Amino acid sequence: MSARDYITEYWHAIESGAVTVCEKTRKAYERLAYEVENGRGRWVFDVEKGNRPIEFMRRFCRHSKGEWAGKPLELELWQKAFVCALFGFVDKDTGERRFNEALLCISRKGGKSTLAAGILLYLLTADGEPGAEVYTVATKLDQAKLIFDEAAHMVEQSPTLAKRIKKRRTDLYFAGQMSKMQPLGKNSNTLDGLNASAVCIDELHGITDRNLYEVMKQSMSTRRQPLLLMTTTAGFVRECIFDDMYEYAEKVLNGVIEDERFLAVVYELDTVEEWKDEKAWYKANPSLGTVKKLDDLRAKVERAKNSPNDLNGILCKDFNVRNTSAGAWLTFDDLNNTATFDLSDFKGCWAIGGADLSITTDLTAATLLMHRDGLFYVTQMYWIPEANLEKRVRDDKIPYDKWRERGLLRLCHGNTIDYGDVTAWFLEMVEFGITPAWIYYDSYSARYWVDEMQRHGFRMERTIQGAKTLSLPMQRLGADLQAKRINYNNSPILKWCISNTAIETDRNGNIVPVKNQKPRQRIDGLASLLDAYVGLNDHYNEFCDL
Repeated sequence: MSARDYITEYWHAIESGAVTVCEKTRKAYERLAYEVENGRGRWVFDVEKGNRPIEFMRRFCRHSKGEWAGKPLELELWQKAFVCALFGFVDKDTGERRFNEALLCISRKGGKSTLAAGILLYLLTADGEPGAEVYTVATKLDQAKLIFDEAAHMVEQSPTLAKRIKKRRTDLYFAGQMSKMQPLGKNSNTLDGLNASAVCIDELHGITDRNLYEVMKQSMSTRRQPLLLMTTTAGFVRECIFDDMYEYAEKVLNGVIEDERFLAVVYELDTVEEWKDEKAWYKANPSLGTVKKLDDLRAKVERAKNSPNDLNGILCKDFNVRNTSAGAWLTFDDLNNTATFDLSDFKGCWAIGGADLSITTDLTAATLLMHRDGLFYVTQMYWIPEANLEKRVRDDKIPYDKWRERGLLRLCHGNTIDYGDVTAWFLEMVEFGITPAWIYYDSYSARYWVDEMQRHGFRMERTIQGAKTLSLPMQRLGADLQAKRINYNNSPILKWCISNTAIETDRNGNIVPVKNQKPRQRIDGLASLLDAYVGLNDHYNEFCDL
């Protein structure tokens, strides 16, 4: 069979309208098709190398489940284009692969596990890497074994592979290259010392241990042409690495970041409203009607039209809309705003302050809310005790250490919060040139801190944490977030806090924020911002005229 350029073939199908894709997929393949024709620096396209894994899967891999069990693995056009891109772009001098990291984001039941298993079997047996170590990785071993088991079942179904690959207790072993494939679901702290040649992280949206990604990536540093493949649907957990990788992929696709070694292909709806448009479903489901049953998705959508509880899961898992968990105050689309600003542009302006204090476990958060040209701008600082940092990063799997490195969070000496550090931050902001006209604080705050702030000349306003005080400001805050009138400098901490927030409603329809019932979640950044919004509600006209 002669080699085919599936990238250009797929791009022509997209360009002609024969295939419906989202804007991110369109951008990815428009660029790849251009680079097939024109190259990119030292990288050229080798159609023969791009076709080898595809032909390997067709000849040697067999489906193991359902109506296709025992049949050859014939990839669909979108899958062939992805594989062709992953393996076909090479260094023109050495012939080594260009892409060493790839993100494939696609809805559930779309064929990603089968595709990943086929790719990993190729890397195990036919990639020419001596002593290859191929790993499937997830937070839990059961999740990591899904793709591994799919690969093992493919081997069982294939007479050729079954003769050459031995299924051992914990791995698949290929004696021809002394290579192995193994699932890993351990805590990342126990994974040092691996010499991985290829890693597949399955369901990236569920990886709350950020260090797991970093350890596995580092484990490939001595390999000649390593590959880190991440396959995932969207998810509900906002403190995980998925959002960072998704946003990084966005910037690569939009040309904001130049990373010629990172391949990103994202299938999703372009807007949330498209979930009711059957023609748009293919944007998130390129295998719809073949691998994924169209009638099944139709039934789910019809049910969701009458059941809001079902809609949240379908949007996230069937249409790849990033979302918050069921019961959350706002959807991820409502709260997400990637706009940024330069704080120095606000020197000389007035602000409304907000503060939510903690002692040990919760975050302490301070907020300054500014106004300009009909929009609101938020800058914040967070604190946790220094003695708790390592334990909380390790046990909670929350990247407090990374946030500290970015200057978003500070440490208080010892094992409790020193409220003097909060005072110091407000004084820094005044010195910087942003002056709070009022600072609204949680009514449970320590009296000595309030006295200290007043001695420095701050006008302190006590905020009772009840529905009568918080309901209207919270409604206004929610509306402003949805309207993208609040620029919070794309703060990952505040975004996480808002996504963790649910509401409690009294018999009069008044609302107050409460934490979603999951351990280790925090809403303190939202609480601090809401205190500032109480101030905005009290002084709206006066403040906006300052």
